[in-house]
Amino acid sequence: LYTAPDSCEGRCGEPFGEEDECHCHRECDTEHNCCEDHERHCGPDGFSSSRGSITDQELLELSEQLYGADHNKARPGDIAINPQHLAGPDETGDRRDRSPQPLYKYVNEELFSKPTYASFIKLLDNYQRATGREEEVTAEELREQDRFLEEVMKTELMKKLFVFLQGKKRYSSEQEFVQDLKEMWFGLYSRGDGERDSSGFEHVFSGEVKKGKVSGFHNWIRFYLLEKQGIVNYFSHNFDGPWDTYPDVLGLQFSWDGFYKEVGSAFIGASPEFELGLYSLCFLARPGRA
Repeated sequence: LYTAPDSCEGRCGEPFGEEDECHCHRECDTEHNCCEDHERHCGPDGFSSSRGSITDQELLELSEQLYGADHNKARPGDIAINPQHLAGPDETGDRRDRSPQPLYKYVNEELFSKPTYASFIKLLDNYQRATGREEEVTAEELREQDRFLEEVMKTELMKKLFVFLQGKKRYSSEQEFVQDLKEMWFGLYSRGDGERDSSGFEHVFSGEVKKGKVSGFHNWIRFYLLEKQGIVNYFSHNFDGPWDTYPDVLGLQFSWDGFYKEVGSAFIGASPEFELGLYSLCFLARPGRA
């Protein structure tokens, strides 16, 4: 969890959960089981309950604005996919390749020369996918992280997100926002054995292998590049979004170098900044299980 389990930051008014260390629901005062900082965050003048809170309606509206500001996304002619077999619920787990052709028939690789794509692609080879093995981060890799964040922050989409969050008193400066994005996405944490073996970026965009299965790996660019090298084998899809422009959403089954992903999902054709911005917004607005 990004929020400490003994804190109410970002948790005000959430439903009661038995497994929570302490509580932030509206009745916790009378039940005497609130977190210590409940008053500070959720009291009448608290950060999370007043000007700093983000409503579902605001999330909906801002998500649509970010979608509209994704000027670097793929155009309809930039990508042609071949989804082939639609897997039923009883087929997603049986590891059978029901689609003989690759998923991607065509991608206009000129997209990858755009600054946000180019700096994103440079990050993809910075990780070892096995969990339980500590990541070593080189000075070069740190520079690549900074470069990527620098490029995405030049986009209208990320500027829009920052202005919104600043208005919610989350950040006082763009520099503070970028620092938090860096920690949020590239800060290392443990997925097993106490080793600092994972990060948000590695999990979501690059993919990991945990207990013999693919974990994370939700990015279309990563998938396309590995499929082109013959390292990823597309098996089937269990969901194809109703959209006729990009980004589209696909739920899919695939094998990555022999490791299986039973139900993956990806925005097809979204720019790196759209995914980074949308996921960061959800993470900040609804920390923890919410």
